[in-house]
Amino acid sequence: MTEQPKTPQSSSEIELLSFRLADEEYSVEIMSVREIRGWARATPLPHAPPHVRGVINLRGTVLPVVDLSVRLGMAPVEGDPRNVIIVVQFGTQTAGLLVHAVSDILSIPREELQSPPDLAADHTHNFISSLTIVEGRMIRVLDLASVLPEDTVEAA
Repeated sequence: MTEQPKTPQSSSEIELLSFRLADEEYSVEIMSVREIRGWARATPLPHAPPHVRGVINLRGTVLPVVDLSVRLGMAPVEGDPRNVIIVVQFGTQTAGLLVHAVSDILSIPREELQSPPDLAADHTHNFISSLTIVEGRMIRVLDLASVLPEDTVEAA
């Protein structure tokens, strides 16, 4: 066996921001996270998709807020001061993800990321780019481009 050359940490590990939705743990790549805000009531918009909670004012910018639970087919996140909005940027779009709580920042070796099983035929399968296990907990890594396609953000 030949020894593989060591690569810089940035290419061998991925940093994730993990968060909770109900009793499940999800994550997004930390490089897509712009900030984490406390819960704020969103102004509803007529004819928006059900998962678009509305918009909030983020320092003079109108920011669409997506109820990630609804988008993933779960019960809506109730308005609670303990909930948070994760502001993410993907491509040229920026949106807020309403979640129950932020859990941790994780550094995961890329080789520990696993593809979701093909048997995961439910509608959330397309939203999950990979899975990892941290301290016995299964953490799903979201594909923001699938969860928040441009037409969803533009609808807000």
